[in-house]
Amino acid sequence: MNYQQTPLTDTVDVELDGPWTQYWLAFLRLVTGWFFFHAGITKVIENGLAFAAGPAYLKGMTGTALGPIPVWMGQNLAWFIEPGVPLFETLIGLALMVGALTRLAAVGGVIFMTLFWVGNAGFGHGLVNADLMALLLFVTVIVAGAGRYYGVDGVLEGTALVKRHPKLRYLMG
Repeated sequence: MNYQQTPLTDTVDVELDGPWTQYWLAFLRLVTGWFFFHAGITKVIENGLAFAAGPAYLKGMTGTALGPIPVWMGQNLAWFIEPGVPLFETLIGLALMVGALTRLAAVGGVIFMTLFWVGNAGFGHGLVNADLMALLLFVTVIVAGAGRYYGVDGVLEGTALVKRHPKLRYLMG
């Protein structure tokens, strides 16, 4: 998509497939990755893989739109959630920062941020809050294929393996 001659000026072209877009998507991927990596590694440093606040958080989601599902998860999956939250936040962040299996990692971020957004369903600041904005960052990384730009996915997509199995690209980019 190319916008030429806007009513404001005739000297600026915005090419969504140009280098500035690639720089921006790489930067966005890097910042989003750092956001999750920092959240995860901080939990690992402070609690190891025993993040008890995860199951407690889910048990407190009684009045949310997700109904009894998160409460059940907090009660019955604590063995998975306690190590999973810090581990997956850290791995999702690392994958995004290096641009490896970017879409797969960003789907994990979408799942986390959806739970956070719905779990903080007091919506004291309306439906549009920081959790929703972070969710939208992950969706943007998925839709734009941000791992292709200055990321490992850009290299992996050119390999013989991915050329033989093109559906692998759904996990990358």
